[in-house]
Amino acid sequence: MFLVTPLYSILQNVVIFTLDFIFVIINFVTPQRKVGHVTPEGHPGAGGIWPEYIAPKKGDSRCSCPALNTMANHGIIPRDGKNVKFSELAPKIRTTYNFAPTLCFFVPNYAAKMLNKSYDKDTFDLSDLDLHNGIEHDASLTRKDSALVPDQGKPHTPFVEELLALATTKDKDGNLVITAKDLSNYSSKRRVDSQVSNPHYHLDVPHKVFGSANSSTLLNTFGGRVSDLDAFLREERLPQGWESRVRKRMGLTFADFNSTALKVELGINEKKYKAKLASTTKYGSTWNSQQTAV
Repeated sequence: MFLVTPLYSILQNVVIFTLDFIFVIINFVTPQRKVGHVTPEGHPGAGGIWPEYIAPKKGDSRCSCPALNTMANHGIIPRDGKNVKFSELAPKIRTTYNFAPTLCFFVPNYAAKMLNKSYDKDTFDLSDLDLHNGIEHDASLTRKDSALVPDQGKPHTPFVEELLALATTKDKDGNLVITAKDLSNYSSKRRVDSQVSNPHYHLDVPHKVFGSANSSTLLNTFGGRVSDLDAFLREERLPQGWESRVRKRMGLTFADFNSTALKVELGINEKKYKAKLASTTKYGSTWNSQQTAV
């Protein structure tokens, strides 16, 4: 048993990434989905018409992932965020955000393993996903660290406002957008600020990359558009008329996802922000007393 489980996981990953490579080729040789037809007919969001948005009520389960919270707020998955089936999550992520089947399977399957549950048989509550340093991690772009705010189910509005305020670029249609550089700059700030404010701060390399991967979906899926991201990040809501900016036939593959994430991560410069932080009156004394820890 101790040998079979790791071997099965390795084989599973080989299959996933082989299929992902095939999907990359299919995306390259097939036409993109037409605007207005990214979400398949018969599914929530088809034609840009999303189910009614209802903000979470007391007792509802939410987590640190805006994408899953948004799906619950629209009733695409159970509105209370409870007893969500791992196996039913993948196809709903695919039709909502147009992620490739490989990415859609990998994420809930990883979550099931993290929680020591069966992907095929078990369910979970959204809040279960906030196991610290599992999927949830320090220096989030939309949440205070869990050591400071244990309930990770709600976005910290000032962080969202700070992030979106960095946008100065416009796309070809004249929409204000955040860029990979903006995400890198804000990630630098969040990481250093967290080191100063959180005595239990911990962010290893895998979680740094994971954080950049999460933030990169704002570019891939939303095209960085501030008008859409304001609703998505602040209220965890999809605007009526919205559809995923990923129009490739097989959806967002690991190859596309990782290339954007790598661009964000490589642009992060904590040293530069640390120097800026150390020179400010507001943080100088705090910073100087914690230099060895940082």
